[in-house]
Amino acid sequence: MILKTKLFGHHYQFGSIREVMAKANEEKSGDKLAGIAADSAEERVAAKVVLSHLTLEDLRNYPAVPYEEDEVTRIIQDDINERIYCEFKHMSVMEFREWLLDQHTTGDMIRRASRGLTSEMISAVTKLMGNLDLIYAAKKIRITAHCNTTIGLPGTFSARLQPNHTTDDIDGIMASTMEGFSYGVGDAVLGLNPVDDSMENIARIMKAFHEFKEKWKIPTQCSVLAHIQTQMGAIEKLHAPVDLLFQSIAGSQKGNEAFGVTIQMLQDGRDLMRVQGESVGPNFMYFETGQGSELSAEANNGWDQLTMEARCYGLARHYAPFLVNTVVGFIGPEYLYDSKQ
Repeated sequence: MILKTKLFGHHYQFGSIREVMAKANEEKSGDKLAGIAADSAEERVAAKVVLSHLTLEDLRNYPAVPYEEDEVTRIIQDDINERIYCEFKHMSVMEFREWLLDQHTTGDMIRRASRGLTSEMISAVTKLMGNLDLIYAAKKIRITAHCNTTIGLPGTFSARLQPNHTTDDIDGIMASTMEGFSYGVGDAVLGLNPVDDSMENIARIMKAFHEFKEKWKIPTQCSVLAHIQTQMGAIEKLHAPVDLLFQSIAGSQKGNEAFGVTIQMLQDGRDLMRVQGESVGPNFMYFETGQGSELSAEANNGWDQLTMEARCYGLARHYAPFLVNTVVGFIGPEYLYDSKQ
């Protein structure tokens, strides 16, 4: 595999696809902190040139963490539709970008192709796309999900209401909740970050949310952003009425272990929601990404932020989530210095 190019009279050679992917990434403080970013704008362009000629098959054969070492990789790889993958695997990353942007490529075609793509492929093509490219391609796609309500419909914009309280005082929480709904906020989810992450407190808050939602017939879904095992315990032992099961996730097994999370927990949580969840469904899961946890936990395996974030989404889609919320930019600001990054 040739990982070199000549640009502006200089020869650039890269030691691996991992290095190409990192150096082709747009400038990000997290990649600099990890010591994997391009040294100059010229080297970044050179990496993009090399990346553009790699095939989607090359990228599938070189996941961010080896299959045998990482359960996130196994989820992503095993979910691939092999028939669809074979239709696209010989495309270069550059050719795939052109296919996405082609006026004859529809949203349904992109949705179908996505079933044959790994996170590394998706990360790679976005590195060759500008903001307008990304907006144009994404605008073709319609993605909806249903918990108690449907989100993602054309012409709609949904928002989360998060009535946190410094002491988890129910009266204070409910005052913030009522104020939020008076502004029309909270149709995506009524979700709270608890101070006390105990089963008893989670159940108490969830019961208050549920009673309020039922009394006023509010079209939303309720969630408490506690650890998944705590929520499951509150459901099973204290009969907490939970619409959406929440968990922060990372793009590698080691990153998830830093959260105290395993793939089995996520599967158990989804199975529990099917039989004891309060909502209509079929989308019961709520994931949060973008904390920079892979780098913080030394769990990025030398890969760039964009690819590890794409792997979070690859993991999330296995569970058909209602929401995937990224906190890139306001949690872990050292990873993204400004809005451009």
